[in-house]
Amino acid sequence: MWQSVGLTFLVFVATLICVLLFMLCGWYVVWHLFLSKFKFLRELVCDSASLQGESESSESAAEPESPLTPQRTRAKSARQRRAPAEEAT
Repeated sequence: MWQSVGLTFLVFVATLICVLLFMLCGWYVVWHLFLSKFKFLRELVCDSASLQGESESSESAAEPESPLTPQRTRAKSARQRRAPAEEAT
C-alpha cells in the first residue's frame, strides 16, 4: 500500500518537474525570438542589461560623426504645431 502511494507521489512530482522545465524552455525560446524586441516587456522583466545596450547603440546611431547624406526634416502636422499654443492657454 505505501509503495503505491509513494510511487504515485513520485510520478506526480516528476510530471510536475517535466511540465515546469518544458514551460521554462518554451519561455526562453519565445523570449529570445520574439518578446525581447519589445522595450515594454524588457522593462517589466527588469532586463537592464539589454536596455543599457540598446540605449548605448541608439545614442551612437543618433549621433553619427559625419553624416553621408543630409537629413531631411519632416514638416510638423497641424496637431503638433497647435499643441504648444493650447498648453499656453
